[in-house]
Amino acid sequence: MSRGLFLALSALIVRDCDVTGPRPGTVITGTWGGDNAGLIADDTSAHVHIKCTYGDIHQPIVIGPTGGFDVPGEYLLRAYPVAVGPTLPARFHGSVRGWVMTLSVTVTDTVADTTAELGPVKLARGIEPKMWPCPICRLPQAHARRAMRTALTLPQSHPKQPS
Repeated sequence: MSRGLFLALSALIVRDCDVTGPRPGTVITGTWGGDNAGLIADDTSAHVHIKCTYGDIHQPIVIGPTGGFDVPGEYLLRAYPVAVGPTLPARFHGSVRGWVMTLSVTVTDTVADTTAELGPVKLARGIEPKMWPCPICRLPQAHARRAMRTALTLPQSHPKQPS
C-alpha cells in the first residue's frame, strides 16, 4: 500500500472514530462517571449525582462554542438515606475537554434562602460512576420503564365474575 493511501485511510479512521471527544454543538449523551459523581444523559434529559445528592435536567445538554455548557434543572440537596424535598432550582454548568467533563451545580435553596455550590467534579465518558456509599437512584426515563415493568409483573386483583 502506498504511503499516501495509508495516510488518507488513517485520517478517515481517526475522523470517524471521534477520538478527540465531542465537539461544540454536540448533545452530551451516555454515562459519565467519577468518584462520588455521575451524569447519565440522553438527547432530551440528564440525571446527575454528586455525593449523596441528585438532580435532573429536562432538556438536552449542548456543548457551546468554547466547550462549555450551562443548563437549568432541579436538584434535591437532602437525598440520602431518605429523600427530603422539595427539589430546588439549579444551574448545571461546566465544560468538556476530550472525553473529560468538569461539572458544577449551583442550587438556589429556596427553603434556607441560600445558594449551594456542588463541585466541580471530574467525570469521564463511558466510566461507571463510583458512588459510595450512595447508590445512583435512577436513570433518565428508567423510572417510567421500571414502573411499567412493575405494573406488568404484579398480579392484578379483579373481582370474580359470577358464572
